[in-house]
Amino acid sequence: MARPLPQALCASLLLSLAGCSFWSPPPLELEMLVGSALKGFCQSAAAAIAKDPPQLPDRTPVLLRCRSAGSGDVVQQIEDQARGVLQGGGAAEDPRIPTLLSVDGEIYLELLRHRLQRLAPTRELIPLPADAPALASSPMVLMTTPELAKGLNRKDPYGALARSGDHHQLDPSGPFQPIRFVHTAPTRSNSGLQTVVAMVAEVAGKRPEQLTVADVRAHADQLAAIERHVTRYGSSTDELARAMQRNGVFWASVGAVYESSVVGVNSRRGPDQEAMKAVYPRATYASTMRVILPNAPWVSAKEKQAALLLIERLQQPAIQQLAAAEGLRPANPAVPASRVTPALGADPGAVYDSLRAPKPEVVEAIIQVWRDLAKKPSRVALVVDSSGSMKGEKLAAAQRSLQAYLGQIGPRDTVGLFDFDAALRPPVVVRGGAATGAGGAAASRFVSSLQAEGGTRLYDAVNQGRDWLLNSRKPGEILAVVVLTDGQDNGSSLPLDGLIGSLKRSGFGADERIAVFTIGYGNQGDFDGEVLKRIALGNGGEFATGTPESIRKRMEDLQLAF
Repeated sequence: MARPLPQALCASLLLSLAGCSFWSPPPLELEMLVGSALKGFCQSAAAAIAKDPPQLPDRTPVLLRCRSAGSGDVVQQIEDQARGVLQGGGAAEDPRIPTLLSVDGEIYLELLRHRLQRLAPTRELIPLPADAPALASSPMVLMTTPELAKGLNRKDPYGALARSGDHHQLDPSGPFQPIRFVHTAPTRSNSGLQTVVAMVAEVAGKRPEQLTVADVRAHADQLAAIERHVTRYGSSTDELARAMQRNGVFWASVGAVYESSVVGVNSRRGPDQEAMKAVYPRATYASTMRVILPNAPWVSAKEKQAALLLIERLQQPAIQQLAAAEGLRPANPAVPASRVTPALGADPGAVYDSLRAPKPEVVEAIIQVWRDLAKKPSRVALVVDSSGSMKGEKLAAAQRSLQAYLGQIGPRDTVGLFDFDAALRPPVVVRGGAATGAGGAAASRFVSSLQAEGGTRLYDAVNQGRDWLLNSRKPGEILAVVVLTDGQDNGSSLPLDGLIGSLKRSGFGADERIAVFTIGYGNQGDFDGEVLKRIALGNGGEFATGTPESIRKRMEDLQLAF
């Protein structure tokens, strides 16, 4: 065996490094892009792996870095990056392309396979689900209160939602309480897509894999009948579950979420919050979360070798226990789902028929029918601060974000655009599909005409947006005010308490059910976060902060609510 070289000699001559006992190659860090349900587990696993990383044969330590997005966003990003490499001359070595992937269920996995096979028909860039190792699972459930659970514990819960207007119709012993429903947006969220697919399968009387495009179109009306109960959509089941528990059953009485979301809200509930219960449909999705290693030109031989080490580590009991800590069901059978318990609203022995993915063309048809025909329409007052403090990069970033937001307006949605500073201006109204036609031109003119000047009549502007909704709303719409501001109110005729009282009279305790979402934009201290939070959380909405770098993502996530 060769004797180690003296440390000083190694350092000075930089020779024979492999023989230096103190020397180790720099670590190789691989990125894993995961769906939102696996975010917590992935981050905990990455931290644990960093303490004792696996090593390649040349002693290179292998680390894991996590990034999360909606499963639909994962698919879209990988499709765009693959197109760039395979068809557009993009660099396979582009560090922005993740080495490992995961989506929160097999529908989006199959859709990813389908879309990449269209780009490279002779290659199998994404493995079959059976060849992608499972990390964890969490079945789709209907979250409600114990009192309301009986009416949903039936063989046709979605069909019953389509036929019923209140919980007494679901269960004769139940209250005369309107059904309020929440699920995530299927265009970007796996849980939302699984929910809508399960709806179509149930009302069509077929298993998902038997569905045809004609079936999807034939049952659009029944899908719309379920969607009429929707309070709002969202980007993640955890976010919706937290909002449901915070706002109470008159905000939303039923939520289609992961089992882990029920466990999560019950783990964190306050003394004045009601416990939630998971109702397991007779047929539902297991939501198996798999780790995907693409057989693609952007994964080098060394990266593949390192990825296999990480996959092996992620399946070991010590790491799988981190999945259990997140309320997930670990894939390793030796590790119990320790938090899936009746005390936390879940049934560890739940029995259900595990649904499979439909054909990719049927999935595409379901997404289109939902967006164009079945989705509950929305009417949003988008209130934009253009006061003098917005000058420079803040206004430019806000304009880019608004343009992207308006370009994604659904065909059944309406947005009123309000520009305010020291003055209030009448809205520019954009209807259904702002990306083209007159709507697109009006939206572009509004965005390009924004100028940073004047004061900040914030409270008056919020009230103006709410009043427009009251006067222009149509039956069956989701109603919301979205406020983007970088400052504190000055010059409003309406005081804060007057605004909050006015908003409550048309909030979720009233027939109008208008929610308010606020975004504090820029540096902490420029805006009053406590005031914006008070305005939003008192009216069934959310408060968030944004910077010129993050505002577009904030706006995209918020748009999913509607």
